[in-house]
Amino acid sequence: MRKGDGLARDTFVPPGFVWGAATASYQIEGAVHEDGRGESIWDRFAHTPGRVANADTGDIACDHYHRYRADIALMSQLGLDAYRFSVAWPRVVPTGAGPVNAAGLDFYDRLTDELRAAGIAPHITLYHWDLPQVLEDRGGWANRETADAFAAYADVVARRLGDRAAAIATLNEPWCSAHLGYRLGIHAPGRTDAAAAYASAHHLLMAHGLAVPAIRAAAPGTPIGIVLNLEPKRPASPHPLDLEAAGIAHDQYNRWFLDPVMGLGYPADGRRDAGWTGAEVRPRDMEVIAAPIDFVGINYYTSRTIRSPLLPPLHPIASPEVTALGWEVDPGGLTEILEFVASRTGSLPLYVTENGAAYAEDPLDPTRDPERTGYLQRHVAAALTAIEHGVPLRGYFAWSLIDNFEWAEGYRPRFGLIAVDFETQERRIRDSGRYWASLAAGPTRAR
Repeated sequence: MRKGDGLARDTFVPPGFVWGAATASYQIEGAVHEDGRGESIWDRFAHTPGRVANADTGDIACDHYHRYRADIALMSQLGLDAYRFSVAWPRVVPTGAGPVNAAGLDFYDRLTDELRAAGIAPHITLYHWDLPQVLEDRGGWANRETADAFAAYADVVARRLGDRAAAIATLNEPWCSAHLGYRLGIHAPGRTDAAAAYASAHHLLMAHGLAVPAIRAAAPGTPIGIVLNLEPKRPASPHPLDLEAAGIAHDQYNRWFLDPVMGLGYPADGRRDAGWTGAEVRPRDMEVIAAPIDFVGINYYTSRTIRSPLLPPLHPIASPEVTALGWEVDPGGLTEILEFVASRTGSLPLYVTENGAAYAEDPLDPTRDPERTGYLQRHVAAALTAIEHGVPLRGYFAWSLIDNFEWAEGYRPRFGLIAVDFETQERRIRDSGRYWASLAAGPTRAR
């Protein structure tokens, strides 16, 4: 069988390989005012005029809070080995630090038990961007105390759910939290302060480092890791200035979080270009950040071509293939990123924790999505290439299980293996979901 021709599971992956799908709390749960949940930065951001397309909010989203059992039944229809979901910090600790909301924690307890009863392994992410607004009012991630509050929250969740979790990830895409939220202002909390962004980046890593031993003490034997968004930064030409610009972009995007977690410190060239003095770094911080972990999750969607600002713009020779969000489709970039991460992590297990694409919905039949199916097939083939090159890839999670609230883009982008009618909340499995089910149906099924 040639790569990309469907890839039967037993010809693609080693025994125990995990096929799953992923979501995030604010994007699907809804029920933002129920059972004691506190306000998050995304609640505040989404309700601020002009922040989110079409003035969409996550108030209802996919109503997963009430429909999780039906959603798990759909996961079973797809034959998923695992489900990656995030816990909403403000649902569990409404004020960020202090009293625990029993009703909120109970929801994740029920969700975890229901998954296990269905034979689906729960992969838990503790932070997928919904910081309690109370903590943001005190400075958010730019305030070092937020890292301490996160470690306490991680302890609470790990004590309650850790014995049934297949894995726990501390943070999802800290680059986005720091730079989209605090420097560029296009994600919550919508700040545009470069100094706050770099302080936030360090404190996010500190949150990870402080949480790792807390989770390990609360849930011995449960694998612990972190999830990073990574993408190749390719020079626009062989010109030395383009090569230099691409190297700096690589430092600031791919190495800034991975290298410290692996004990290699912040990349010097990227740090110098950013003008970051590192004033937030205290003695022993880097040791804390490099706490031993058990896996690294990689979120991959696209690659970027980098042109030096000192050179005139290049006119593209040909238009690249892009998704509905204008993201270039580059399956080979996934192979490159997996190999890059493995160069830092060695034999540490890796997971593709997110990979997928948004495409316009077929107005006649929303279950037909040949572009998304083809996108996934080609990226699965790229993952196979990485495995053949010795990368210890242990699982692959499609983004996303269902259509959802896509942050500042609102509900227009459709990423789901399962289509959602947001007026009726009807779910329908797409062709891409059936393709994913075919991968999960092989003889080496790992439950």
